[in-house]
Amino acid sequence: MSSENGQPDGGAEGAPPEQLALIRESVRKAKAPRAKPRTWRGAALAGDLPVARVLVDKGVLHLDRYFDYAVPEELDADAQPGVRVRVRFGAGRHRVRDGRREGGGLIGGFLVERRAESDYAGPLAALAQVVSPERVLSEELLGLARAVADRYAGSLADVLQLAVPPRSARAEQRPSPAPLPPPQAPGPGSWDRYEQGPAFLESLATGGAPRAVWNALPGPRWSEELARAVAATLASGRGALVVLPDGRAVARVDAALTELLGQGRHAVLTADAGPEKRYAQWLAVRRGSVRAVIGTRAAMFAPVRDLGLVAVWDDGDDSHSEQHAPQPHAREVLLLRAALDKCGFLLGSWSCTVEAAQLVETGWARPLIAARERVRAAAPLVRTVGDGDLARDEAARAARLPTLAWQAVREGLRHGPVLVQVPRRGYVPRMACANCRTPARCRHCSGPLEAHGFDDLRCGWCGREESGWHCPECGGFRLRAQVVGARRTAEELGRAFPAVPVRTSGREHVLDTVPGTPALVVSTPGAEPVAEGGYAAALLLDGWAMLGRPDLRAGEDALRRWIGAAALVRPQSAGGTVVVVAEPTLRPVQALVRWDAVGHAVRELAERGELGFPPVSRMASVSGPGGAVAEFLRAVELPAPAEVLGPIPLPVTPAGRPRRPGAPPPGEHWDRALIRVPPGTGAALAGALKAAQAARMARGGDEAVWVRIDPPDIG
Repeated sequence: MSSENGQPDGGAEGAPPEQLALIRESVRKAKAPRAKPRTWRGAALAGDLPVARVLVDKGVLHLDRYFDYAVPEELDADAQPGVRVRVRFGAGRHRVRDGRREGGGLIGGFLVERRAESDYAGPLAALAQVVSPERVLSEELLGLARAVADRYAGSLADVLQLAVPPRSARAEQRPSPAPLPPPQAPGPGSWDRYEQGPAFLESLATGGAPRAVWNALPGPRWSEELARAVAATLASGRGALVVLPDGRAVARVDAALTELLGQGRHAVLTADAGPEKRYAQWLAVRRGSVRAVIGTRAAMFAPVRDLGLVAVWDDGDDSHSEQHAPQPHAREVLLLRAALDKCGFLLGSWSCTVEAAQLVETGWARPLIAARERVRAAAPLVRTVGDGDLARDEAARAARLPTLAWQAVREGLRHGPVLVQVPRRGYVPRMACANCRTPARCRHCSGPLEAHGFDDLRCGWCGREESGWHCPECGGFRLRAQVVGARRTAEELGRAFPAVPVRTSGREHVLDTVPGTPALVVSTPGAEPVAEGGYAAALLLDGWAMLGRPDLRAGEDALRRWIGAAALVRPQSAGGTVVVVAEPTLRPVQALVRWDAVGHAVRELAERGELGFPPVSRMASVSGPGGAVAEFLRAVELPAPAEVLGPIPLPVTPAGRPRRPGAPPPGEHWDRALIRVPPGTGAALAGALKAAQAARMARGGDEAVWVRIDPPDIG
C-alpha cells in the first residue's frame, strides 16, 4: 500500500491531507457567530464611540427626544453624525437577548451624535441599517430645526421633515459640480433709487451683516435688485438665501440672477422641480458646490454654507405660512437664521406688514426706502369710487362698474392692456339685497343664494331653486352680486368690449406674462401676470368684500393685494391709472391713494399695541372638540401673565367645501380658545403648550386638539 492510500494520523478514512485541511477550515468558520443585518445578533460593537444617539422619525411630542442605539462594528465607518439610519423602535424591556434589546418595527431616523457611553442604564438595540453615508444633517441645520420646533411648540422630527427633502439614491450617486470662485462685486444699479441702497450693497460685499426692511418702488425691477443683493453677498465669499412666495416670483429672480452672474452660481429649490432634481440641487448646496439659493417656503431651511444674507420677498403672502406641522412662517424662520448665523437680513415688499414695521420700530432693522419724490414719480395715479358715487351712478347700479371705471378702461385700452382684479375666482356670484346689502339666504336651510345664470337663483348649500325672494330686513325685491367671480367678470367685460381680447388668470390657469398690446386681463389677487411695458390702467373691484372680512389683517391684506396689482401699472407720468371701488374714507384706501403702506403699517402697529394684539403680543390658538379643549385648558400650566380668550364655537365647515387652515373637519363642531401673553413670554407659552400636548398624547387622548402658535387667521 502506497503512502497515499494510508490513513494519516487523526484524519478521516480515505481522505487526503489537503481535503482534511479544508474540512477543518469550514468547521472553524461555521463555529464563528454570524451577525444578522438589522438585528446584528452576535455582532461585535464598534471599538470607539459604540453608542449612537438617534432622532427617530416619530413626529409625536412625547417622543421628541433622542434615543441611544449600539453601533455594530460593520457599520462603524458609515454611521457618522448626520446620516440617515434605520432602527428598530418599540421593543419592550422583555425583548432582550444576549444583553441586547431586540424586536420592534423598523423606522427611519437621523444619527445625531456618537458617544462612548449611554445615559440609558438598560440594554441597547443595535442600529439596523445606515441608509446612506451622505451626511445630510449638519449641526447648524439641527440647531435651526430645534429652535423652530421650540418656537412653534412642535416636534423636531416634524421640522426635519420640512427641512430635509426625501432621499434619491441616483441623485446621491452623482457628484456635485466644483464650486466657482466668488464673483466681482456688482454695481449699485437701480439700488441708487433708494437713500441707503448703495450703502446696503457695499456692506454685504465687504462682509457686513446689515438688516433692513425694504419698501420697494413699484415696477418690475425688484427682482434685479434682489439679484444684486445676492451677488454682493457672494462677492464677499459667503452664501445667500432668498425665499419667495410662488414659482412665478422664483422664475423672475432666477432669470435676473442668471443674467447678472451666469449659470451655475445659484440653486433653485421648488416643488415643481420634481423629487430627484430638487434633491440633487439640495445636495449641491449641502456639499458647498453652490452658495446661493432661491426658492419657495421649503427653501427656508436650505443648508447654505457660511450664510451671509437671508432675504424674503412679500412676507404678507399666505404662501409663506407652512401648512404642515408645526406650521412655521418663512419670515420667522429667516429671523431665527439671521440671529443664529449672525448674517444679514432683508425683508422686501411693495407693501409693508405690521411685523415688518415692528422690526423697524424696535430698531432691529433699518428702513430701506426711497424719497417721496421718487415714490410719486414711480407710482400710478389712484382714483377712488365710493358708495356715494355708486348710488348716484345709474351705470354702476346696472352693470356693477361705475362710469369712472368704464372711462379708465376705454382710455387705457388705447395704449395697452388693462388689468381687472376681482377678489373671487370662478363664475357663480353670491347675492345680496340691492338696497341694504343684506346677504340673500335660502328659506329652507339659510344657506347663501347664488346666481348660476341670469334667471337661475339657487341655494349654495341644499341646491334648492329660489323664486319670489324678498329681503327680510327692508322688504326689497332687487338683488345684486356680493362678489362676482373672475370668469363672470371676464364674460361681462367681453360683451362690453367685443373687439378686445379678454384673458383670465386664476387658480386653474395662472398667466406669467401678457403682451403689451391692448387687452383686458381679469385676475384674482396674487395671480396678476406681468405686462410687457406695464399695464395702462387697472380696476380693483369689490374692495368692500376684501375690507369686510372678519379678520384682524383684513385691511393690511387688502392694501397689500391692491398695491401688488397697482405696482404693475405704468407710472402716472406715462398715463398709468388705477381705479379702486371702495369707500375713500377708509384707512387702507387712503394709504393706497398716497402710496404709503409704511405709514399704514405703523398706525396699525400702534393700535395693536394699545389693544394687546399680535405682533405686539404673542398668541396661540387651541382648537378641537369642546370637551377636549376644556380639558386641555385645565391641564396646561400657563405662565402667570397669560390671558385666555374663549373658548368659542367655530363655524361648521359645510360638507364638500375645502377646509381652511384652522377650521374643523366638515360637519364637526369645534371650539377655539386664544391664549395671549405679553412680549418676552412667548417661549414660556410655547413650552407650556408643548408640555401639555405631550402629556395628553402620552395618555392616549382620543379627540384631537390642535395647537398653533401665532396663527395668521385669528378673526
